[in-house]
Amino acid sequence: MESNYIKNINQNEIISEKDAKEYVLQQFNNVKTSNRINNLVKFQANNKYMIMAHDQTELKKLGNIVASHKKIQFSSILKEYEEHLEIAMLKDATTKTHTNVIMHVIEHFSKHLNQNEKQRIFSLLEQFRVKNITIGKMLLEISPTIYRFNCTYLASQTYFLLYADVEQRILFYDFNKKDHIK
Repeated sequence: MESNYIKNINQNEIISEKDAKEYVLQQFNNVKTSNRINNLVKFQANNKYMIMAHDQTELKKLGNIVASHKKIQFSSILKEYEEHLEIAMLKDATTKTHTNVIMHVIEHFSKHLNQNEKQRIFSLLEQFRVKNITIGKMLLEISPTIYRFNCTYLASQTYFLLYADVEQRILFYDFNKKDHIK
């Protein structure tokens, strides 16, 4: 389902951290309304890196909650999941947590890169760490590599949808609509 937070973004506007958090919580409300475990599993998969950027400990708890779906009533799972999701989204993403996410992202395709490509990505990562470039710019630079190696799992991540610079966000949004998950 489309989100008002994404649909109403002006092409020159940067999505705020608050908008990103609200978008994730709105998407979770759609999962609750659907009342389907498959939608919760998909939500967890699509929001893995977004949640990781905010709170890696809570991400692990959320994964365990979803994994327990065969043992616990779904309404209880939703309640517990929502509590931990809200805790995770209360924390702000930092340079350190974004760097951690980017390192996880790079692991998906690093074995396919030559030495020059790896050096370029790590140079960009260092520029991000010292705040010479934004997270949006970093993701904008990584996104062609994701498509080059057909990393549909990464392309479906809310993290790229919300943090990549505006010009690239449209590509990820359209790709996300196709419901490709690897």
